[in-house]
Amino acid sequence: MTIGKMLDTDPIGEAHRLWVKHGWADAADGMAAVTSLVRAQQILLQRIDVVLRPLNLTFARYEILMLLGFSRTGALPMTRMGSLLQVHPTSVTSAVDRLEAQGFVARLPHPTDRRAVLASITDTGRSQSATATTALNAQVFENLGITDNQVDQLRGVLRSLRANAGDF
Repeated sequence: MTIGKMLDTDPIGEAHRLWVKHGWADAADGMAAVTSLVRAQQILLQRIDVVLRPLNLTFARYEILMLLGFSRTGALPMTRMGSLLQVHPTSVTSAVDRLEAQGFVARLPHPTDRRAVLASITDTGRSQSATATTALNAQVFENLGITDNQVDQLRGVLRSLRANAGDF
């Protein structure tokens, strides 16, 4: 999906050239890589949003539904969800609030810890996440716009970046 008109030149390539011209050659490649990653994220999030918006989901809420759906019991403590999704607990609470209002998730008391609350996927949530997954697979995940070999290389590079940042 392109917003506005197609550009004649690569703006990130131009920024790289200007970085070098202004004496920042040692940082130019890194700047271009970071800027390219941020732009790639924008492109992918736009594509994902086109798929999920008609289903009244955001990617964050979709991730929660999938996490719950993949769990052994269909329910997880909210604090554990934040840790697994690598997001702040407030973000989990907000997303679960919306999913609960939609009937996709229910809050349940934890069976052994009175202080904890479980988020549990409902049958409606399972159905909605299945519909969303089918659409995302077909419209986004199966065709990123790069070759299979490039996808493998990208996964490896990003895994290294994440590992070096302490993600795992």
